[in-house]
Amino acid sequence: MKVLVTGAAGFIGSAFARLAASKGYQIVVVDSLSYAGDRQRLAHIENAITFYNAGIENKPRGEEIFRKEKPDAVVNFAAETHVDRSILDPASFIGPNVAGTLNLMELSMHHGVKKFVHISTDEVYGELPLGGADGALDSDGGFTEADPLRPNSPYSASKASADMFVRAMERTYGFKVAMVRPSNNYGPWQYPEKLIPLTIAKALTDQKIPVYGQGLNVRTWLFVEDCAGAVMAVLEKGVPGEIYNAGGPELKQNIDVVRGILARMGKSEDLIEFVKDRPGHDLKYALNDSKIRRDLGWKPATSFDQGLTRTVDWYLAHKDWLLKKKEETGGFLKSLRERFEKKA
Repeated sequence: MKVLVTGAAGFIGSAFARLAASKGYQIVVVDSLSYAGDRQRLAHIENAITFYNAGIENKPRGEEIFRKEKPDAVVNFAAETHVDRSILDPASFIGPNVAGTLNLMELSMHHGVKKFVHISTDEVYGELPLGGADGALDSDGGFTEADPLRPNSPYSASKASADMFVRAMERTYGFKVAMVRPSNNYGPWQYPEKLIPLTIAKALTDQKIPVYGQGLNVRTWLFVEDCAGAVMAVLEKGVPGEIYNAGGPELKQNIDVVRGILARMGKSEDLIEFVKDRPGHDLKYALNDSKIRRDLGWKPATSFDQGLTRTVDWYLAHKDWLLKKKEETGGFLKSLRERFEKKA
């Protein structure tokens, strides 16, 4: 089967592309190589892919690619994903996240694509009250696929908009799309604007590590390879028209994640610097993923402790890549924090 994977030079998309290559799929990669994209993530599978440098919001270019490659399936990871950036520039998220998704569905429908998997996010559901702190997560807890969408950030609003277009295309044209809504991903190759790689990068150079508020916000963490496995399960066994939540095994407060990283690196917690919270910061995300476990036989294989150790070890072995990317994004993140502090 030939699979067209968008956003496959990104963090999660590249993990899926590597998994697909290991399973012998023909892979067509479409990626605009924006600031967070890096073809180096695909270096080990270059011989197994056909690569196009293109954004999914460019429909004429997409038409050329679909006509030439004739993919059997499409998996759409392409998106702008950083919540803080969406607060600073909401409009920039509409092209790739909303218009691009619609383009892909129309192209897939017109070119006879047999399977389409769209990658959404748990953030479209909004937030849960904090309740308890952290620990093992019962797979029956949290948001279900039937819960209403209540996005609270420009990023999650753009993803929810894409999800609504998926629903509209199914209802209006009968084009069936399977959807995956994963929880917070982490692991090797993540761009250091996100909490875990940014913390590692700051600790490496003994810089202060900014933590929003008091770090009490709770997230369910999913190791990126487990997420890739969930998407593969949906591609291979998922029912068109269905939504599948893919949750992580444990809930963790942000402050405990940071402390866990510092402990693994032998660094002092004095590096932690609490800063003004970002606007609209969701309190807690948790998913009920009993459906994908029951129907597709998927569940996360990596505990948070195992995944965090693997992640820290990988970044320590790839310091040059991490620090280079941190340098690229450092000025933006500093100006963003300053802007949040002025608003608070």
